[in-house]
Amino acid sequence: MKQLRRIGVDGYMLLLIGTAILGLVLPAKGIAAEILSHVTFWAVTLLFFIYGAKLDPAAVKAGLLNLRLQSLTFLATYLLFPVLGVLLAAIFGPLLGTAMTMGVLFLAVLPSTVQSSIAFTSMSGGNIPAAICAASLSNIVGVVLTPLLVAKLLHVEGGGVSLDAIEKIGLQILLPFVVGQIVRPWIGEFVKKHKLLTMVVDRGSILLIVYAAFSAGTVSGLWSQIPAQSMVLSFVVISIFLALAMGIMVAVGRLFRLPQADQAVLFFCGSTKSLASGLPIASAIFPAATVGATVLPVMMYHMLQLLVCSFIAQRLARKIALNA
Repeated sequence: MKQLRRIGVDGYMLLLIGTAILGLVLPAKGIAAEILSHVTFWAVTLLFFIYGAKLDPAAVKAGLLNLRLQSLTFLATYLLFPVLGVLLAAIFGPLLGTAMTMGVLFLAVLPSTVQSSIAFTSMSGGNIPAAICAASLSNIVGVVLTPLLVAKLLHVEGGGVSLDAIEKIGLQILLPFVVGQIVRPWIGEFVKKHKLLTMVVDRGSILLIVYAAFSAGTVSGLWSQIPAQSMVLSFVVISIFLALAMGIMVAVGRLFRLPQADQAVLFFCGSTKSLASGLPIASAIFPAATVGATVLPVMMYHMLQLLVCSFIAQRLARKIALNA
């Protein structure tokens, strides 16, 4: 275990990997899946209530007014990623096949993650108010912008997206955050003193998201629909995609001389993509016969980003603890 910790793999990382494997071999089905969905929903709701209860309103205002950081994060999601996606599709498309190539392009135009990117920002000592603003804005705009970009890149017509995604963001994220802010004068100090509570909710919500995502893929039979060779090649392409995105985020943060806390926001919000938003959007746009292969690159990217972000967030957290 000590040798694993030296390279950033700790007990939480092992839990993350184990949770993914559990979703593959023992997925939640039927009533269990419904219960898991409700538990995950309320865990994330509690997470953002705690964020609201412990954050100073002045810091939230500063997050909204941090226009340079918000602009960079937004451009990373909806300009940099589509450009990288088109380039990778042009290079690897003939080898991946039509369905997988569409999946890579679809991944490129998805909004950023919300729950996990903010949780990782928190774990790494980043600017949480700015992360909440960046991730929420990305998803709200993405409900409209992602289908438009899909239609532009893939020439898909007739697709529509309901307002469910906006409603979910409002109920699960923004509302509990606002309620937390309202009751902050009474419980704010209690939340700040009990840091273990926030840590458990942070990491627990991520584990729930991972298990739910991999369970859903297993139950739907997604993993058996794709030849092993195509899956391996797709994973290689997705790994390159993630490495390019994260490398560029690090370079941009340093180029613009952002504070360390803002660099964490740009990195975790600017380089991640949302599976939670991607699945319903894909089902609304693509034919049922091809949607499984289309979302597979999204699921690969989602799991890989969680593993890499967890590795990096853990190292940053330890660095902060040593310097404290």
